Amino acid sequence: MPKMKTKAGAKKRFKLTGSGKLKRKHAFKSHILTKKGTKQKRNLTKTGLVHEADMNNIKHQLGI
Repeated sequence: MPKMKTKAGAKKRFKLTGSGKLKRKHAFKSHILTKKGTKQKRNLTKTGLVHEADMNNIKHQLGI
């Protein structure tokens, strides 16, 4: 049986932390930033963690 391939889209978007959680970036930070407040843009810059409900799906896509 062939090796399982990693999903390229997931590989670009998620990173595993040392404790086994998954880091992600926030959406809505790429364009149309004039109507968004400074505080909102600053908070969107920070990384977030993937929700527990989605963890198994993403780990499967990453081949973990």
